[in-house]
Amino acid sequence: MITENAIVVSIDNNQTWIETQRKSVCGQCAANKGCGTSVLSKVIGNKFSKMKVINKINAQVGDEVVVTLNEQSLLKGAFMTYLLPLLYLFLFSFFGQFVSQNLQIHNSELLIISFAVLGFYFGMRHVKRFSEAIAENDNYQPVILKKTDHTSFLVNL
Repeated sequence: MITENAIVVSIDNNQTWIETQRKSVCGQCAANKGCGTSVLSKVIGNKFSKMKVINKINAQVGDEVVVTLNEQSLLKGAFMTYLLPLLYLFLFSFFGQFVSQNLQIHNSELLIISFAVLGFYFGMRHVKRFSEAIAENDNYQPVILKKTDHTSFLVNL
């Protein structure tokens, strides 16, 4: 399970919204001084993310809480979102190449590109259906695990 400290910022119509502070791993790397990412994170500063969570413990606005998310769900969601459309794109482009070779089409790049775009479109449609299917699935939603008594997060807000 992935856990993160957060603070409850609002509760609207049985939907609980939390805010977490984005963390940068810069400072732990040996290339910290000469890294462009490190410089960029210093310029941008601390950012906060707001998200909807499942509140089974009846946390109230202002409570500091620990939020958890299933690692397997995160990995499956990332695969579906990022890799599946590319997989469709490549499979359809290979199919387009196969079709162009069997039909003996010269200059078949346009056909292959068309198949690739069609594959990417179908991949994105698959992602949309997946997203709609998991929208209310508790396994794919962050859940408030417990309240904490720490005030360290509150100081950063």
